[in-house]
Amino acid sequence: MHSSSRVPLIDTIKAVAAQLIVLHHLAWFGPMSDVAATASPLLSAGQSWLAEYGRYAVAAFLAVAGYLAAQSLSPRGLPLDRSPFSLIIQRYLRLVGPYAVALLLAMVSAALARQLMVHDSIGAAPDLGQFFAHLFLLHDLLDFEALSAGVWYIAIDFQLYALMVALMWIAARLQRRTASPTGISSGHADFVGPLLIAMVAFASLFFFNQRDAWDATALYFFGAYALGVGSSWAVQSARPYWFLSLVALIGMATLMFDFRPRIAVALVVALTLGLAHLHMRSSMNNGSTVLASLSRTSYALFLVHFPVCLLINAAFHHLAPHNPMLNALGIVVAWGASNLAAILFYRHIEVRLSVLWQKRPKPRLGLQTVN
Repeated sequence: MHSSSRVPLIDTIKAVAAQLIVLHHLAWFGPMSDVAATASPLLSAGQSWLAEYGRYAVAAFLAVAGYLAAQSLSPRGLPLDRSPFSLIIQRYLRLVGPYAVALLLAMVSAALARQLMVHDSIGAAPDLGQFFAHLFLLHDLLDFEALSAGVWYIAIDFQLYALMVALMWIAARLQRRTASPTGISSGHADFVGPLLIAMVAFASLFFFNQRDAWDATALYFFGAYALGVGSSWAVQSARPYWFLSLVALIGMATLMFDFRPRIAVALVVALTLGLAHLHMRSSMNNGSTVLASLSRTSYALFLVHFPVCLLINAAFHHLAPHNPMLNALGIVVAWGASNLAAILFYRHIEVRLSVLWQKRPKPRLGLQTVN
């Protein structure tokens, strides 16, 4: 989004969620957090909390991604009248530019880190097949070791978008079949898109999301994504509160069937976005510039934070392997350096690639997932 059209609540969610993911990875990967945790019970508790619960911030991104994808592709849930293949290909190309640069940074950082320490957070040196599997977002599907933490989400985000595009395109095909001889479609056909989304969402929530074997596919995560989609469509409907209540009912029924923290977070975020849209229209452009900046650079942060954290982990482990306070300082340094690297990456890589991309004629995509 341009700054003039940013939504403060979405900026806040993305900014906070991105920071939590960085802190989660600092707590989970690398030796600094383990050494720092020995300094005090407070640091140990914080490390344990972030390692266990920080990962649920991803669910906030899933709900926001679904909410924004619905606004972009089909604000009122109407069938898609654009070529699905061009949308999906353009989505891939828009994502993969900064992502490819980040992969190279990850490989260089891992190679440097191997010279300073031996640790499980550093994967084996990649081969060409592993790199290209990542480049085409197939690494998890083909069971390759990840080159960087969080790259799984880029692949899932792409799969989720492609799945939604495909479902809304199928809805358009079904709508044409129900059209009258004059070319006017039946009013009931307008519900085909939301119905297809709901069917796949139910399958995800009650089947696929309960089976870890599916966690490399969009089907595992589509339920959380669809909660955001449903919230976006609800606020555009003639009876927004009724449809938001339906989204809430589906989410609560899912949690009663099998409570999953990620689904709970996605539901809360989806409903909050919907209610905020209905009640905060007059203050939509009055958000914090700091949060807007952190939100704007969240995709860059997602891409570059792990290589930065890995290098700083390796440096502090090499220089002060047993000093808790210095390693605690290293965590703060890694966090700050990750955000600084994200700003530089955003300005010099992401923005420049975006400018090149915008010079090409294309349909409006509304790519607003993690960036």
